[in-house]
Amino acid sequence: MAEPTPRRNEPRLRPAPLLFEPAEASADPEHFFDLESIDDPRALLDRATELTHAFRAAADRAMEFQAMAAAQLADPRRFDRLTPADIAGRAEWTEDYAKKMVEFGRDLMRGGEGGVHAE
Repeated sequence: MAEPTPRRNEPRLRPAPLLFEPAEASADPEHFFDLESIDDPRALLDRATELTHAFRAAADRAMEFQAMAAAQLADPRRFDRLTPADIAGRAEWTEDYAKKMVEFGRDLMRGGEGGVHAE
């Protein structure tokens, strides 16, 4: 994680929206969110920075959901629960990392640190 996730009482920053690109544009390997068409280096830096923050925020948020899913899958009350090794295999993690993510997910679901809370 590049930047820490906001704490419970801190507002989440809203990064620039990640818009899906049309299929024909994404087929061009040189095309990336229309950045190649920006000639002004100041505007290019601003937009590229917005995208960088958006991707980081999206990655952090997705990781929180991964952790909650791992915690739910490892819940001993589930008849079909998975072991940390099984979770690691599904998520392409090490078993130690899976154990940490299960604990992180449990903390998130209890309303601990992080920005996502289970209902």
